[in-house]
Amino acid sequence: MDRTLIKSDVEKLVKLCVNRLLDSKNPSLDTIKMQVYFDMNYTNREEFIEEHHRILESKLDFVTREITDNRACAQKELESLYRKIVSYVLLRTGVGSPTDIKIVREATAALQSVFPQAELGTFLSLSKKDKELQLKELSMIVTGIRLFNRETGKGGEGIEFLPDILHEAIPATAQHIDSQLQIAQDQAYRYTAILEKVTNNPLLSVELKPYMLKELLYNVRQYEIFLKIILSEIITCAQEVKLMTKQLGALLEQLKMNVSSKTAIPTSQVFPIFIALSHLWIGFQDETVLIGILSNLTTNLERFLGTHEILFPEEAIQDLLREVTVKTDMYRLKEHMEERVHLVDFRKQEWLFPETTANFDKLLIQYRGFCGYTLATTDGLLLPGNPAIGILKHKEKYYTFNSRSAAYSFAENPEHYINLITEKAKKNAELIQLLELHQQFETLIPCSEIKVITKHIKPITKSETGTQTDTHILPPTIVRSYDWNEWELRRKAIKLANLRQKVTHSVQTDLSHMRRENYSQVYPTRNAATQSMREGSTAVPRPQIYIAGLRGGQTKTTYGVKVNLTRAVDET
Repeated sequence: MDRTLIKSDVEKLVKLCVNRLLDSKNPSLDTIKMQVYFDMNYTNREEFIEEHHRILESKLDFVTREITDNRACAQKELESLYRKIVSYVLLRTGVGSPTDIKIVREATAALQSVFPQAELGTFLSLSKKDKELQLKELSMIVTGIRLFNRETGKGGEGIEFLPDILHEAIPATAQHIDSQLQIAQDQAYRYTAILEKVTNNPLLSVELKPYMLKELLYNVRQYEIFLKIILSEIITCAQEVKLMTKQLGALLEQLKMNVSSKTAIPTSQVFPIFIALSHLWIGFQDETVLIGILSNLTTNLERFLGTHEILFPEEAIQDLLREVTVKTDMYRLKEHMEERVHLVDFRKQEWLFPETTANFDKLLIQYRGFCGYTLATTDGLLLPGNPAIGILKHKEKYYTFNSRSAAYSFAENPEHYINLITEKAKKNAELIQLLELHQQFETLIPCSEIKVITKHIKPITKSETGTQTDTHILPPTIVRSYDWNEWELRRKAIKLANLRQKVTHSVQTDLSHMRRENYSQVYPTRNAATQSMREGSTAVPRPQIYIAGLRGGQTKTTYGVKVNLTRAVDET
């Protein structure tokens, strides 16, 4: 590097690169190949869909030009042009093959209902741009009609119901990716446990090749990160499909209500719904294409994991795992959950905690959340950091650690450990992409970051503050006597002029002169009582009637005797 390369130096460099690239037992090279493959084949869902639409438009360019550049005049030429429009509609929407006669007949009938062949003359008189717009609109209306006919059982030949297909494909794809992710994580946990054992017992490093095991750990960790990205896209697809399925059902129900028991319907009512149906169906097609791309991407990533079984077979891994506890990432987080950084120990460092930072979960953590101290001191061992311990903010960057002691050691001299990690990345180039160290290596920027430069999220810290302002800081300068209205000024002037001719008079009445308080005296009322006549009452005798002989006697027939013992009124 200290001189200009001559021809022999260049040939030697090329030879070294070729030998490195042809090495089939190099986990580091496999990881770099995986990173390059993923970087060149993955983008966000919007760009995937946009690229799919661009390819579809390029395939339709020839058919579109044949229709828009046509100058048909004869009857046969017009019929041929109409058939080309039907083929264009089927090719654009992808809801049937243009070679199937049943599908072509159904599409032709739907097209004739909205665009009769007699209107071809008007169509040919339009400009090229207007023709293309009308073709797109006709294809969407015809697609909506065919989808509605399929729902009502009156057509829809060759249309596969994409919502049902997606409802089966998305869970199956997600389950496959999740199982692969679980296998990758288990493998990473085992490699980490073995490397921890080697770190604690340096004698094992003589027999074992720890650098090779670390390269395998980097390989499987990178694979795990890519699978998580793909799985998040699958989950987004599932949410979009669920939302579009509800919208599809609502639109079909609305169409049924508008069309039922009606012989003629205004186009202004149904055409927008047909177009909306077509847009939803295109959305289902986009999700189908996206699921296929993500599934192929997952399958192709697996071919970069071939060195694991070759370098460390399962039997060798089991021997190394004897008397070793394999810890998961979640277990490591819970292990040090109670440990927290004390702010009193660091006056010059800024630490962030969940209860004091609003967007704590959205902060961009350095080294993809791995502990920077462990990475620097153990020559590249990857242990997940625990944000609950505290996030260190250093030069507008954020760092997490797997224990409080690691956090304290790193905070004493952050630049020293950052430089150690940079030097380690120079030896293992795959760490640049794995740990997102592109700012330290500005010449190596992935394609995804070239296309979109993401903005760093700054923490929103919480604190109690209070402010108080004076009601009126400056004295008021309003002149109350000022009046802008000329007529008001005139009124005031007339009033003052009239007052000059007035005389004030005062009158004193006799009643109001030296008025005193008056008093009056009354006699209190005495208690009075009256006596009424005495009270009288009468009593009515209570009736007393008895019946004798009810218990029977010697004869079979019972005879009763009624005895009235009620006293007379005058005897009471």
